[in-house]
Amino acid sequence: MPRHRLILIIACIVGAAIAGGLAWKAGVFRTQEEASAGAVGGPFQLVDQTGKPVDQTLLNGKWNAVFFGFTWCPDICPGTLQALTAASDQLGPKAKDLRIVFISVDPARDTPAKVKEWIDAQSAPEGTVGLTGTPEQVAAAAKAYRVVYEKAGEGENYLVNHSTAIYLMDPKGRFKRVVAYGMTPEQMADQIRAAMRGDG
Repeated sequence: MPRHRLILIIACIVGAAIAGGLAWKAGVFRTQEEASAGAVGGPFQLVDQTGKPVDQTLLNGKWNAVFFGFTWCPDICPGTLQALTAASDQLGPKAKDLRIVFISVDPARDTPAKVKEWIDAQSAPEGTVGLTGTPEQVAAAAKAYRVVYEKAGEGENYLVNHSTAIYLMDPKGRFKRVVAYGMTPEQMADQIRAAMRGDG
């Protein structure tokens, strides 16, 4: 493996660990009762991968697996999307009721076209949505979801440390549970099925 690639991967893993600690401190992992009071999720104004402006009503009508990341991420972000894709495949007929939503925390580089290219390259399920926006719009969305992120490094190959949790939102856009990064697709599918059934 090229040395620069190894350095990028190590930096991303370390950054994710730091971001995870910050996320815990910021209150990302709230109880469902706290979430129902508005602790996670809320209004946002972003644009999708086609350049269409969208807001939080995008989440209505389906279950949504929402996660934050950036398209230049070497492993965690594509790994999350690939795991969610595999989990969706295991849902059978229920897969049509789940939408995967990726929100970029790198608005400087992640244009709608770049986000579309990245999602297509991951062979994500039909209907997967990628969102980006201005720095202010992205910051507001991240704040609503208790997501922390920060630029790491200089130059065009910088990384972005960020929270790695997946937020499962119901068809009314309400937070139901966190699906932790690192779960297997089977575990993710179990979590999604349980939420759809109303367990816990």
